[in-house]
Amino acid sequence: MSMYPLINHHKLDFKLFFCYQLILQTSLCFCIFHLRRKMVAKLPEEEHPKQAFGWAARDESGVLSPFTFSRRETGEKDVCFKVLYCGMCHSDLHMVKNEWGTSTYPLVPGHEIVGVVTEVGSKVEKFKVGDKVGVGCMVGSCHSCHNCTNNLENYCPEMILTYGAKYYDGTTTYGGYSDTMVADEHFIVRIPDTLPLDATAPLLCAGITVYSPLKHYGLDKPGMHVGVVGLGGLGHMAVKFAKAMGVKVTVISTSPSKKQETVEHLGADSFLVSRDQDQMKAAMGTVDGIIDTVSAIHPLVPLIGLLKTNGKLVLVGAPEKPLELPAFPLLIGRKMVGGSCVGGMKETQEMIDFAAKHNIAADIEVIPIEDVNTAMERILKADVRYRFVIDIGNTISSAH
Repeated sequence: MSMYPLINHHKLDFKLFFCYQLILQTSLCFCIFHLRRKMVAKLPEEEHPKQAFGWAARDESGVLSPFTFSRRETGEKDVCFKVLYCGMCHSDLHMVKNEWGTSTYPLVPGHEIVGVVTEVGSKVEKFKVGDKVGVGCMVGSCHSCHNCTNNLENYCPEMILTYGAKYYDGTTTYGGYSDTMVADEHFIVRIPDTLPLDATAPLLCAGITVYSPLKHYGLDKPGMHVGVVGLGGLGHMAVKFAKAMGVKVTVISTSPSKKQETVEHLGADSFLVSRDQDQMKAAMGTVDGIIDTVSAIHPLVPLIGLLKTNGKLVLVGAPEKPLELPAFPLLIGRKMVGGSCVGGMKETQEMIDFAAKHNIAADIEVIPIEDVNTAMERILKADVRYRFVIDIGNTISSAH
């Protein structure tokens, strides 16, 4: 049978043939067009009903600029809140520049997010409109694995990051460099009224990142001696929490200029310049454990030498390249190197409540959103004491 049954091949009407071909091609193009429309992902501002505004990186240059997107409607277990402040974590810098190779663009960073509740779902039990709340590094997990059932959602294989990840519905998660946030109440933290919101924001990443290993590795016992490597956003929080736990603290830094502030302002008991061979040698075998917060390549062997027998070196920084770790220094003294990554939701709330009880907050420099790119450059140079916090509530609308 002919492909063109309407055509009389004996008396070929070329006009009819041409029209028939045109109809077939037009129909085919129409089908392809609609198929492609279905296949192409919606624009960020079309994914959800609630309009949102933030600042996003568009590529590996890491430069952030104004960005219109959308948040989902407040579900029955969701809490929606107006973002007032968002801390700037060193991992935000890694992510906007795709230094870990996992970033997708556009990317709205920020996982130290605090604000005030504006709406709650019908089945929300722990929060109400007007509450001060925060969101840290994660907004989802499976709720059923061994880690989740043991309050370790941060180690769930299906844990969903606050930004740069895929949510349950397949849409991209966007972080706190934005005017509004919606999250399941399980991943919302209550902020006590006694804590200042701006200086509390960094606790949701920097704070829990050091609090959790101090507790888990048993370095929270009064009278113990703990070293803290690096005096940035994480390091200064480690000093504050360890001191509040009754621990003797030695800060280990490459910068001698930080000694006075470390001892007089942060309350550390002693200070070691890691490049000073004599100081390091004199301190060998004197600390029970070390919280290493450095995110750059640095030698581990001198730090292992500071540990007592059975001492623990805990890494919480994330250098982009592997660190060198010889076995022999670990064997002599039965020492260990461990790691830790933020904390579960129960422990994060515990950390916030501990901070409120002991009047612990981050030392911060508050900036408007339009200064965020300059702040990123300064983070790269470690030129901040000790954490940038973006004043979202007062500046993001004017930047819009």
